[in-house]
Amino acid sequence: MAGTFEQHYGILEYVDAAAPPLAGEFTKRERDVLDAINRRVGAARDLAEVMDLVFDLSLEITPCDRLGLAFVEEDGRRIVSRWARATYAPLALGAGYAEDAAGSSLAALLAGRRVRVINDLTAYQAMRPESRSTRLLLQEGVRASLTAPLQVDDRTVGLFFRSSRRPGVYAEHEVRLHLAMAERLAQAVEKAWRIGQLEAANRAYMEMLAFVAHELKSPVASMVMQARAVADGYLGPVEPRQKEELERMIAKGGHLLGVVREYLDLSRLETGGPALRARAEVDWAETVLAPSLEIVRPQAEAKRMRVELPEGASPLVECDPDLLRIVMVNLLANAVKYGFLGGGIRVTAGVADGALRVAVRNDGPGFPPEQRDRLFRRFSRLQTPELLKEKGTGVGLYTCWRIVGLHGGRIAAESQAGSWAEFSFTIPQPLPAGAPAPPGGVGS
Repeated sequence: MAGTFEQHYGILEYVDAAAPPLAGEFTKRERDVLDAINRRVGAARDLAEVMDLVFDLSLEITPCDRLGLAFVEEDGRRIVSRWARATYAPLALGAGYAEDAAGSSLAALLAGRRVRVINDLTAYQAMRPESRSTRLLLQEGVRASLTAPLQVDDRTVGLFFRSSRRPGVYAEHEVRLHLAMAERLAQAVEKAWRIGQLEAANRAYMEMLAFVAHELKSPVASMVMQARAVADGYLGPVEPRQKEELERMIAKGGHLLGVVREYLDLSRLETGGPALRARAEVDWAETVLAPSLEIVRPQAEAKRMRVELPEGASPLVECDPDLLRIVMVNLLANAVKYGFLGGGIRVTAGVADGALRVAVRNDGPGFPPEQRDRLFRRFSRLQTPELLKEKGTGVGLYTCWRIVGLHGGRIAAESQAGSWAEFSFTIPQPLPAGAPAPPGGVGS
């Protein structure tokens, strides 16, 4: 250890921790705890689970009434508390508390491997009466504090706090032990925090997307209906050129409604819903296929495409018809959008070998085999000149994959480039209990 830690219980001391702690410094029980942290923190699912584990283990080997964790944010200008736990309640300084790094005694920890030791928090408050965090800790009864930086690849990503309600308890051995824990924690804590941030950002993005899409849906639908009424002559005669322009407006409005629908479906799935509400003996053709086809029929007629429907009796299946209508609308709309002008679309459906199998095939440019892996991924589109000519969001097929997975099924795609493309899915009959999403996603 570079520098000497004097055990005179000073008010504020910084300990240079440039040399890493050696295992021989610790008792067998302390080494066992450090080994347990090494083994288990990497498998923890989130930040709280990581820190709860460390808290429980810390109580056994070092003076500790409270642990805290803060992250360095805003390019090092702010320190924000993100987790805290104590043997007592309530906490006056909890998650969400923020403090500017400039002017704080913590600023010295951000630049390198130094540990801050305060063995008399009451005296420290008298020395620095402006410190709000110290006032809050004193309200909790805290009297000593030990703080180490969390470093990943020579970056200080956060601070690890240990506190006691007894003054004068942190000497050199406790500093070294705390630093050893911080070293084992740093990468796991940063990873858990970043994952949590990404998940929160994704939720916020989806909520915003849903709000915007919802606000657009009604006025756009109303404009399309009004334009249709004018184009069809309900408000008086329309000249051919005027009708042609109105039809273009209607087509653009229809495309925008399709985009709105796709984003609303995606946001519902990504924000934890909708739940699967399966029903038995659903008439596939009447309840799922017919209403889906009605939505895309105007676009198919505009491209003069022939739609061939399944022959024979409609299968009765167990499924969530509301969700599977979303799947069928997406598959049919894609078949129309990426199909040849005047081409055909063939829909097949049937139950065999304990599964419902549905396929939608269109005459069209298809896709090259090497791009198949791009399908069913969120915001991913096939990178071919023919397909990029059509506007798309890259979310429709991903939504299909999610919904089929909720049913415990699989979805797949086949194609002959320049000739046809077929998208199909299978759903077990009856549905499996829980109907988990299949690993790997796309068909085998």
